Amino acid sequence: MKKRLQGIWQYLPWLLLLLGLDVFAGLLLWLADTDAFRAVLAVLVLATVLLFLVVCTVLLQGEEKRRQAFLDFLENPEEAQETRFVKKAPPDWREPAAILGEDLRNRDEKLRSLEEQVRDYEEYVEAWAHETKTPLSLLILILDNRREELSPQMAFRLDYIRSRLQESVDQMLFYARMKSVRKDYYLERLRIRECAEEVLLDYRPLLEEKGFQVQNFLSGETVYADRRGLRFLLGQIISNAIKYSKEKPVLELSGFQEEGRWVLSIRDNGAGVPGCDLPYIFEKGFTGDVGGGRKKATGMGLYLAKGIAGEMNLALEADSVLGEGFEMKILFPCVHEKEQEPG
Repeated sequence: MKKRLQGIWQYLPWLLLLLGLDVFAGLLLWLADTDAFRAVLAVLVLATVLLFLVVCTVLLQGEEKRRQAFLDFLENPEEAQETRFVKKAPPDWREPAAILGEDLRNRDEKLRSLEEQVRDYEEYVEAWAHETKTPLSLLILILDNRREELSPQMAFRLDYIRSRLQESVDQMLFYARMKSVRKDYYLERLRIRECAEEVLLDYRPLLEEKGFQVQNFLSGETVYADRRGLRFLLGQIISNAIKYSKEKPVLELSGFQEEGRWVLSIRDNGAGVPGCDLPYIFEKGFTGDVGGGRKKATGMGLYLAKGIAGEMNLALEADSVLGEGFEMKILFPCVHEKEQEPG
């Protein structure tokens, strides 16, 4: 209704012109026949207003049809939609509509081609990453079965290489996963302690080499999350704790309820992060300027962790005191027991 009134308002000058003609005609009637002046003038004004409203309604309906045809044409610039729009548009719109339609169709074709290239690239990256896991698995097998044949220094170097390769492959996979239009997250009920222990087992050689004291206070708490995604989050946080550890390093995992959410806290006593850097640690490529290790970092780990957490409806909160340690909290929405049971 408001749109229709706005449409009528744009034709108001024409109504004023018609009423001016009515006044002029009334003046002529008054000069010709004073007795018939009032009756004829009233009928004339009323007929003018009704005619104006009818004409406005017809014009507005035509404009609405043209508008809808134009929107359909923009949404789907095929030749059939272009023809439908041209039939409802004024003649001088036909040439611009043809040029616009041709341009939109060319753009759509290029967009489809680019989307196909992106899909091919994603499939290639995922296939390459999965293929890379085969030699990684072989490396893990060798380290597990032949560790006693290797010197401690060599075993540590191989563990370090394995860890970095695994981390880089996981980052690549999750980056492609996060940017892909196809989301394959499977949210399930998980025991958070089991997931944490699996990740700690992956990083055990490096934790032991650095002399970490791991304090796992998690018990039987359950959360809803994607298993691979949650393991990736934990891996990035634990990896950072190892990279930026100091003497007598400690890694503490605990869980608690806070403001209607369940919180997983991972705390270390490492180098920490300056307060001025905390707002930016989740930005792509941000590494800060503390310690030599950060100069070699890619700044992708926490960026990916933040994105993956958001897609699982989780939140990340970081806190740190420079030189005293770093704490990352993963906040899970609480789900009531009756909502967790299927059916």
